[in-house]
Amino acid sequence: MREFFAKFKLFGIVFFFISVVIIFLFYKTLKPKKNLTIYQPSMVNTELVDSTIQNIRKYHTIADFQLINQNGDTITQKDYEDKIYIADFFFTTCPTICPIMTKNMVSIQRKIQNDSTVKLLSHTVTPEIDSVAQLKKYALEKGVNDSVWNLVTGNKKQIYELARKSYLAVQTVGNGGPFDMIHTENFILVDKEKRIRGFYDGTKSEEIDKLMNDLEVLKASYSK
Repeated sequence: MREFFAKFKLFGIVFFFISVVIIFLFYKTLKPKKNLTIYQPSMVNTELVDSTIQNIRKYHTIADFQLINQNGDTITQKDYEDKIYIADFFFTTCPTICPIMTKNMVSIQRKIQNDSTVKLLSHTVTPEIDSVAQLKKYALEKGVNDSVWNLVTGNKKQIYELARKSYLAVQTVGNGGPFDMIHTENFILVDKEKRIRGFYDGTKSEEIDKLMNDLEVLKASYSK
């Protein structure tokens, strides 16, 4: 009798562990996969979007560009081909949110600098002030890794149009010149197809955590 109960106890333990494994596998199979939104102009605050594209609901991508980085090199879409990247808008003399944004971008750089599939791209909104020399000085002060992160300047009209018509992330001054703009705290996650997959407040640590989590989700979508 004692041997019978000993065998039954062993059977119960084995059955329990098999049941746990089966339940876990069912859970993994049935659990909905997280998919990131593909953002379109019609989904974004109209203050950040050029009026000519506010009603676009599909097929929005980042336009081609040609800008100059902190080393005087020409940077185009080719430099980000087949890459996921995080973009933002800033200026080197900004005394308010830029230092926080840059600090958080440096922390992101630290996490992705050994990942060849991810890069960073920061556009100045004051190209008349932020020359190549000024960007280089800023890059050296902040610890920018040139192989990962480009700080770019160039034609103000082109940067304005990228901000308003591509990245959907910058407000107009309203009473200034035709291409005057106010950058926001937005970090923008862009996929390999040049589509916007997320907006994040670059001044908040919890938003940076969310960005890093979404980055992993996006990377995983390319490994399937």
